[in-house]
Parts: sequence; structure tokens; C-alpha cells
Amino acid sequence: MHAASANGIIDMHCHTAGIGAGNSGCFISPAMRKSWRYRVFLKAFWVTEEQLLQEGDALVMRRISERLAASQRVTAAVILAMDGAVDGNDELDRNSTEMYIPNDFVAAETAKYPNLLFGASINPLRHDALTRLEKAAADGAVLVKWLPSIQHFDPADEHLIPFYLKLKELGLPLLTHTGTEHSFTMTRNELGDPERLRLPLSLGVKVIAAHCGSCGRNEGESNYRRFLRLIDEFPNCYGDISALTQINRKWHLTRLLKKGVSGQLLYGTDMPLPNTVSVTPYAFPIKLSPRRMVELSRIANPWDQDVALKEALGVPEQVFSNANNVLRLPVPTP
Repeated sequence: MHAASANGIIDMHCHTAGIGAGNSGCFISPAMRKSWRYRVFLKAFWVTEEQLLQEGDALVMRRISERLAASQRVTAAVILAMDGAVDGNDELDRNSTEMYIPNDFVAAETAKYPNLLFGASINPLRHDALTRLEKAAADGAVLVKWLPSIQHFDPADEHLIPFYLKLKELGLPLLTHTGTEHSFTMTRNELGDPERLRLPLSLGVKVIAAHCGSCGRNEGESNYRRFLRLIDEFPNCYGDISALTQINRKWHLTRLLKKGVSGQLLYGTDMPLPNTVSVTPYAFPIKLSPRRMVELSRIANPWDQDVALKEALGVPEQVFSNANNVLRLPVPTP
């Protein structure tokens, strides 16, 4: 029973990390491990590689739970698994996968903590995708996460219709990356086009466009405009505001809030990014006074600072509670 899941603010977009330590089943490609981002992300997760090798990848989720428990504003976080690309036999293709965090690992670890929720990830091209989807639901998944541009499939592919119908049957929302992806090297960014989500939306699936298409272009049009068209057209289309306070996206949140779509926006952090230099209150001197920027920068807990910064930038109260009505949350026991 996740006591913290039904009330309070839920961060519905929180990552974890793993290198395969402690038989987690996770892996990171050699190229990714050589990247500067690797060390930055480990530090942002409050761990070192040496600690993971000694204690296992489960340490990351323990650290997240501990820091989250100290938050005065956010009561729970959805920890996202990350499936990989698949090969010609519809099995995991390790050569084309830069990061893999299996569902079983995330389900088992989140079950240990009252403030962590399980976000599954399933490449729909897997030969057993529907079986994996049913198992994820049985294991308590509150959503399914996709990153098509690195998992190398097209959300508009009609072969995915059975997967979409099973999502709808199980009541699982689909959180899928929209816009350009910057953190990986083998990306096909045309697959992050929001317009490719028309198929699941037309079938009645709850679709959450991660980052609201806030960067990149497709067919000569900004992904942001393509996202807005969908959110206007489909009441089952949502966007999450994770990453929208990053320095490279700092104008997106303000213009999004002017569109009057707060009922379809969900709160997320894209943790660990708020715990890095890519997010700082000092990036908003036009919207915030010097005194306010200093006050926000002094908030030690990264979740509390993230909520306070987004409130200061005008995010209405409703957005912080919308996830409670969209996610497939566990039913509280008496």
C-alpha cells in the first residue's frame, strides 16, 4: 500500500539509474558511461559509481525515497523504468540500446517505499508486449513510459493498435516523450513528433506528452504548436511540465500557461535534472525579482524548490493535483 500516493503532490516524471550492480538487470552503454552526463547524473542522484558497485543499483531509489521523504510539498514520485530498442526477433537489442532499466527491478524496489510508485516501460514491438503490459499492471504500474526516439518505433504505426487497446482496457495512461531528445546519441527525433500520437488519442488512450513538445520541429512546424493542436482537440491528451524550467526551455512554461490548458497539465520534475545546474531560479530575472530568486535558491530540498519555482512562475494549484485523476493509482485499503 502506497500511503502517500492518494493525497498531496505527485511527481509523475522521476528517473532512476543503474549500471547492473546488485543483479538489477540495468545497463548503460559504454558510450554513455564515457559521457560527461553519466557522472553529472550519478551526482544528482546522490550516489557514486563506487557506491553502486558496493551496494547495488537499488541504492539510487533508496536515496530518492529519502530525499523525497524530506520534502514538505511532494508526497510521492513515479519512478520510470526504461525499455530499450528491439532487434529483428523482437527481443531487446543491446547494441542499439543506450540505457535499460527493467520493469521487474523498478517494480520490486518501488514496492519497498511508501512514497515511490512504479512507472513501467514496454517497447510495443516486443513479441510479448501485451503479456508484459498485463504483468506491469498486476505489479502496480501507474503508467507506461515511452521514449520512441531512442526505442526506435513509431507511435503512429497501426500495428500498435492492440497495445493501445490493452492500455485503455487496463486504465494505464501513456507517458511519451515529445520534442527533440538531447540526452542520448542514437536518436530518431522525428519519432518524438506530437502529431504521431493521434492514433492512441483517437482510440481513447490517456496520453501524456512529456515536456509538451517544448523543443524541436517537424514538417516545418514547432513541436510545441503540434502539441497544442492535440490538447485542443482531445480531452484525453495531457502534457507534463517536467523539464520546462531548464535553462534551455525557460520560455516554454510561461507561454504554455497563457493557453488556458491547466486542466490538462500534470506536475513532474524530470528528476534528477532539477538537482543539476540546468535548473536554477536565477534563469528567470524577467519573471522574478532578485530577492525572490535568492529565496528560491536557498530552498535545499530539490522537490520543494521545484514546486516553489513553478508556483512563482505562475503554475496554478490545479496542475499540482491533476495527476491524482489521471494516473492508475492503487486503491487505498481501509
